[in-house]
Amino acid sequence: MAAKRDYYEVLGVPKDISAEDLKKAYRKLAIQFHPDKNPGDKASEEKFKEVGEAYDILSDADKRAAYDRYGHAAFAGGMGGGGGGGGFHDPFDIFREVFGGGGGGGGAGGIFEQFFGGGGGGGGRRRSSTGPQRGSDLRYPLDITLEEAASGTVKEIEIERLVPCKTCSGSGSTSGGGKKACRTCGGVGQVISSRGFFQIQQTCPDCDGAGETVADPCKSCRGVGRQKERARIRLNIPAGIEEGTQLRSTGNGDLGQRNGPAGDLYVLIRIKDHDVFQRDGHDLHCEMPLSYATAALGGELQVPTLGAQASVKVPAGTQNGTTFRLRGKGVKVMGHDQHGDLYVHVQIAVPNKLTSEQREKLQEFAKALGENNSPLHESFFAKAKKFFQ
Repeated sequence: MAAKRDYYEVLGVPKDISAEDLKKAYRKLAIQFHPDKNPGDKASEEKFKEVGEAYDILSDADKRAAYDRYGHAAFAGGMGGGGGGGGFHDPFDIFREVFGGGGGGGGAGGIFEQFFGGGGGGGGRRRSSTGPQRGSDLRYPLDITLEEAASGTVKEIEIERLVPCKTCSGSGSTSGGGKKACRTCGGVGQVISSRGFFQIQQTCPDCDGAGETVADPCKSCRGVGRQKERARIRLNIPAGIEEGTQLRSTGNGDLGQRNGPAGDLYVLIRIKDHDVFQRDGHDLHCEMPLSYATAALGGELQVPTLGAQASVKVPAGTQNGTTFRLRGKGVKVMGHDQHGDLYVHVQIAVPNKLTSEQREKLQEFAKALGENNSPLHESFFAKAKKFFQ
């Protein structure tokens, strides 16, 4: 299978393009390669799908951020609770959303007939597709701890989504049938309103473009065929996941209209602040107090990690703010057998309360040590000596 082209390259746009310019680029290419304009041309049809997929990802801020970070790998495969991968929106659905209607495959029913009247007679009024429509995607913010992000975990969340009505099995009808032509649009699924010199064709608000309504609406769902239901979804959180990562659970969104396929559930990962560690990519940072005696004489410092404790050798004469690096004690790189590092920044702990005996001994120590005994003093006074001349 040929490797996918870069989405920015597909649309012929730079990576810093604005949302409005991105839409303009997509509109131009979508019209150029639309199957209605290129009947029977398989190459154009494939390009139409390719630009649709590229726009589907780059027009969504969360998807675009994931793509910029991980490329096509961000959308490879699925995750627990939703089943398999894939799941890109239908290119004709994307086309309809951007252009405001039309867009289904097939010549006479295409977007060009709707916009320009089409050749071959029949006028602009046409029946909208009565087929199933894909359901809406859902989004859910999920807060996890740094430990859970580092090691991976399984979470169970509760969402509310649209599912088939249990009373009418999704038909919307008490009897399971009973369809009748919509009175508002006369069964064509579209209504036309005049705005000055222009006529605007829109989806019928009463039948939602189906061209027909239910004769005996189900009392539970009022003829819609869908109802809200609370569901529990298990999610596999991979080790090393980062703040802002969006996971997709395929098919766990709202059920589509007229029993159309369900949308997807997108889970936005938010990592709680940690009491000890600050995360920087795959690395961790922490500040540790160090006694003056250990800093001066040297010794060992016990350091917490996300696993077991680690020991750091502190050389004699360690200065305040010194950083020690512990390799491999950071966060796992998602999808790889690698870990970041842990950086320990030591802060010399100065006691704020001294006994009279401690004070006396410290004064004796200071007198014996002298004022300019450290490399820091020597460096500073070497630079500042001109101010004391």
